[in-house]
Amino acid sequence: MVLRGSGAETVRRQLAVAAAGLLLLAGCADPDDDGGGSKPGGGAKGVAFFGFAKANSFSQATFEGVKEQAGKAGVKAEFFDANFDAQAQIRQMQDAITSKRFGVFVVQANDGTASVPVVRKAVQSGIAVVVQFTPVGPRYSTADPQVPGAISLVDVPVRNGERLGRLGAGACRTVKAKPCEVAYLEGLKALPLDNARTEAVVKTLRSAPDVKVVAQIEGGYTRDSGRKAMQDLLQAHPGVDVVIGSSQALFGAEGVAKGKDIRYVGNGASRQAVAAVREGRWYGIPYLPIRTAGAKAAELGLTKARGGTVAASTDMSTLVPNGGELTKDLIASSGITGEYDE
Repeated sequence: MVLRGSGAETVRRQLAVAAAGLLLLAGCADPDDDGGGSKPGGGAKGVAFFGFAKANSFSQATFEGVKEQAGKAGVKAEFFDANFDAQAQIRQMQDAITSKRFGVFVVQANDGTASVPVVRKAVQSGIAVVVQFTPVGPRYSTADPQVPGAISLVDVPVRNGERLGRLGAGACRTVKAKPCEVAYLEGLKALPLDNARTEAVVKTLRSAPDVKVVAQIEGGYTRDSGRKAMQDLLQAHPGVDVVIGSSQALFGAEGVAKGKDIRYVGNGASRQAVAAVREGRWYGIPYLPIRTAGAKAAELGLTKARGGTVAASTDMSTLVPNGGELTKDLIASSGITGEYDE
């Protein structure tokens, strides 16, 4: 039927009003709310993981935990690979905010201080941000979030340094030499985080009786850098009793010091580092459950994204026995094997 005259005009006006009403309702709706948004009570969007680098076994193990937990929650996790480039990582976070694809960020910051503005922006955009392993902010002595609204699940660098120092002092108690000569193969002198850790290691060692810190050498985070540091150390201090450093550096250092009676304390939690302690080659390590921590980070972020209440801060060392200070006996009794490979 075709309407003409005043009746047709009336119907056209009614249809126009109805159409305007539908457009108004559409404008009021959230264009990004597809039933999986990050609003309280709803499901969470995907999880974005900003790791140090895909080539880094530590980051890969963390992501495995993130991905597993995200899968349990029915969402996907995506690894953004900055390959240790802090500025690239910041750009990736900015792009991810703009995309509105993610309800959760899990951030292993390559530069915690430089990342503050973009993490703040993510929080203000309604994303549940979990700062994981390295603090985001200028303070290295606290697990508290330094960006309001972010969740913190970190290994506090100063506390990590104190654990290394206590383990080093413990290793000294097993040697006859008095004073016990200790060398610390620091990470990277250019990193404020490593400098804060180094200061804590050295301060803790110097407070222990019969302990003498004879060297602080940059040992880095590779076997090659560890070999070079150990060569330099043994030339200057051939009688060193205890050597502390990253687990990667110590695996290189061991080969240089074959035949010498040296106690090692490694800063790492790989299966190989755990085995070195279990076998008695190393005295101890500050252990962290890397994959478990990744899953915990995703759990915290997803819970907050869905309107739940979570702890604002968690020190990763609380996830393991004895605050993670593990020696041969404790590793044997705990059954810990490690959660990733070097």
